[in-house]
Amino acid sequence: MKLASMKTTTALALVLAALPATGAIGQEIRMLVGDTGTGGTLFEEMAATFEEEHPGVDVVIEEVSYQTIVESLPVQLQAGEGPDIAIITDLGGLSPFYEDITDYVDADYFEQEWGQTLQWLRGGDTESSAIYGMPTTLTVNGAYVNLTLFEQAGVEVPEEGATWQEWAEATRQVAEATGTDFPMEMDRSGHRFASLAISYGAELVDEEGNPVVDDGLRAAIEQFVEWHENGTMPMDLWGAVGGSTHRELFSDFLNANVVLYFGGSWTLAQMDTEVGDLFDWAVVPAPCGPSSCTVMPGGGAMVGFSHTDHPELVGELINFFAQPENLDFYISQEVEIPSAASQIENGVDYPSASENTQDALAVFSAQIPKMADAAYRFQGWRYQRAMMNSLTTRISQVLNNELSVDAALERIEQDVNLAIEAAQTNS
Repeated sequence: MKLASMKTTTALALVLAALPATGAIGQEIRMLVGDTGTGGTLFEEMAATFEEEHPGVDVVIEEVSYQTIVESLPVQLQAGEGPDIAIITDLGGLSPFYEDITDYVDADYFEQEWGQTLQWLRGGDTESSAIYGMPTTLTVNGAYVNLTLFEQAGVEVPEEGATWQEWAEATRQVAEATGTDFPMEMDRSGHRFASLAISYGAELVDEEGNPVVDDGLRAAIEQFVEWHENGTMPMDLWGAVGGSTHRELFSDFLNANVVLYFGGSWTLAQMDTEVGDLFDWAVVPAPCGPSSCTVMPGGGAMVGFSHTDHPELVGELINFFAQPENLDFYISQEVEIPSAASQIENGVDYPSASENTQDALAVFSAQIPKMADAAYRFQGWRYQRAMMNSLTTRISQVLNNELSVDAALERIEQDVNLAIEAAQTNS
């Protein structure tokens, strides 16, 4: 078993193809993981045990940037190439490429642990009971706040139920009083923006799976643009990068250059290891829009792909990672919200997490029951990635005065409909 680090699309294209089966000896399974959190380290440790139980099997864990998984992996899959297994977050969008592993896993156990989130992997097919993978974690969008800056500024931290506008005003006061670069930042991500949009009343997708461009989305974009124009958010983050490029901005929060950072639960372990005692921080309940106080759910899933030469071995490996002892090991070390029902019910110990991080996990988890139906519907939509990419691209064009808000809304609708037509034509 090997841990390979590949940071470029070129390197990815050269090595992702699975090797042909040669019986029980010399089989190689390649698994792609992102470089966030602990990356491939924990999977490497668990895979060593799997190899001991399967002599002649070599599990190669390939660690790449998250951007590579978002942008390059779909291209590989379209060409019938790529790894045997990957940890992905576009659960519905990549569904045409999944391998049905139902016959190679404990199907009853999978349904018991992940009944709701397994549906996200079925591409909107509500009649299907096929199992395509194992949801690894549940993630939650949310806001990190620098409490030390609030204290230095003498400004009260807004309480639960505060609106986005109230948070913007409070963070502006803090930034001005402390000389902090910016009041608020949000990852350059359509997924993160969807939290704001849905809280402002956007539907994004209806119950029949059709894209929705409505007044709620318009209001959210207008608010977002206003924050960039008045300095509440930095123009050089969403505005300076073109296209749909994903960009996480957590480093600015780590360096105390922003008062409020809107990211997600997957960075909690990094907070513990990199911030330490440099400043006090907290995760706060979801800011409220006119429609709701919601954030987006998310998470990763370990899936097998239909081009693999070793479907049975792929299923066995995913089933192995799904066992309770491996789930507990991964979640506790990764410091993430569990996706398995038994873990949610019984709780997970996080031996490496500070008390502050434990409190943050509790706040993130408390947002789950408050999420709007539209957020769950959007997360499981097959064309979610097309909508998110268009949101990122077109909003950036508005910020750069290349499009009006009206024109951006028209382009978003056109972009997503074209993506749907193309997918249906190629299916």
